[in-house]
Amino acid sequence: MPKIVDHATRREEIAEALWRVVRRDGIRAASVRTIAAEAGWSAGAVRYYFPDQDGLLGFAMDLVSRRVTERIDAIVAKGSVPGTVLRYLDEVLPLDEERRAEFDVWLAFMAQAQAESGAGTLHAHTDTVHNELRALCATLIRALADAGLLKDGLDVRRETERLHALLDGLSLHAAIQPERTTPTRVRQLMRHHIESLLA
Repeated sequence: MPKIVDHATRREEIAEALWRVVRRDGIRAASVRTIAAEAGWSAGAVRYYFPDQDGLLGFAMDLVSRRVTERIDAIVAKGSVPGTVLRYLDEVLPLDEERRAEFDVWLAFMAQAQAESGAGTLHAHTDTVHNELRALCATLIRALADAGLLKDGLDVRRETERLHALLDGLSLHAAIQPERTTPTRVRQLMRHHIESLLA
């Protein structure tokens, strides 16, 4: 009987090998040859699944977004609305090894997208992820507003932007100075921010 190959799993394995190369050596080191060596495959096998570099980079970036989305979709809304909001925010912050890896890769891709001056394939992918994060922030602020929990006079659009900026800032601080911006500290600061919005 011929061996059944799970092509989706193979593609994810290659993308994860790319993540490891990017985290260890930088995005410029992420050639087909180095990724193949990291994955333990031949360069030809990698090219079978990803004929060009742009396709591989785009898939690896989309995998970051998909993993985050899967965790968010798995959250069951129970308990208080602010507590649920904080659980959602936990999933997009680099609070454990898996989420730190995702953020490190996202940061490397974002820097490369900026270097491409808006013309490369990564720019569209980073824009999509950025917009998805902003949409999540808008949904969470709106949930607090719909539950009648926000202080009077707060502007929902402005609070969405503030939350988005805080997420980006805390994530960057946690990546650059993990010994100072620990997961505990990140959660404390995020909790304090959400509580500061409540009536």
